[in-house]
Amino acid sequence: MIPEPIKKFINAFSSLPSIGPRQATRLAFHITNLGKSQIHDLAKSIADLQQLKTCPDCFFTNNGNCLVCSNASRIKNVVCVVEKETDLISIEKAKKYNGIYLVLGELNKTGSFSPDQKLKLKCLKARAPLEEIILAINPTAYGDLNAALILQEIKPFAQKITRLGRGIPTGGEIEFADSDTLASAIDNRG
Repeated sequence: MIPEPIKKFINAFSSLPSIGPRQATRLAFHITNLGKSQIHDLAKSIADLQQLKTCPDCFFTNNGNCLVCSNASRIKNVVCVVEKETDLISIEKAKKYNGIYLVLGELNKTGSFSPDQKLKLKCLKARAPLEEIILAINPTAYGDLNAALILQEIKPFAQKITRLGRGIPTGGEIEFADSDTLASAIDNRG
C-alpha cells in the first residue's frame, strides 16, 4: 500500500534521534506534497552535509576552519568536554565560556567508551598539562557514570577538573537548557 520510495524514507529517517516510524511517515507524505523544486532543495541540503569536516582538535563538525579552535582570544589550556555538537552550541550561546572544547560523541549507557572516544580522550591527554577540564556531561544517572569514567581517564592531565553546576536539572539535557541556566551552571561549576 505504501510506495517503495516512501518505505525507504521511513526506514532511513526513523533511525534518526527523536523521529520514530510514525513521525517519519508524516514527514515523507509532507515532503511529497511540497513540489519538485522544494524536494530538490531539501535533497541538496542533505547532500551538502557530506562536505562538512571535523576539526582535528575539538572534533566539532564544521565547514572548514573551526571558529573556536582558531580564535586566538580563546583560552587554550581550559577544555570543556561535551557529548554532542548541540551541547557545544548551547554553551556558546550562553556567552560565559572562553576556552576550547572536546566533542566526545554520544556516550553509551554501558559505562564504556567506543574506540573513537578513546582516541579523542587520547588527544585531550596530549594537550596536558591543562589548567582546567570542565566535564559538561548531562546530569543524568548515565551522565554521572560516564563523567566518573572520564574523570578516571583524565585526572592526571589537568590541575583542576570540574563539572557544570547543577543549574541544569537532573535528567535534563544541555541542548535544551536556556542561556541563563547554562551561564549559571558554568559560573557555579565545581
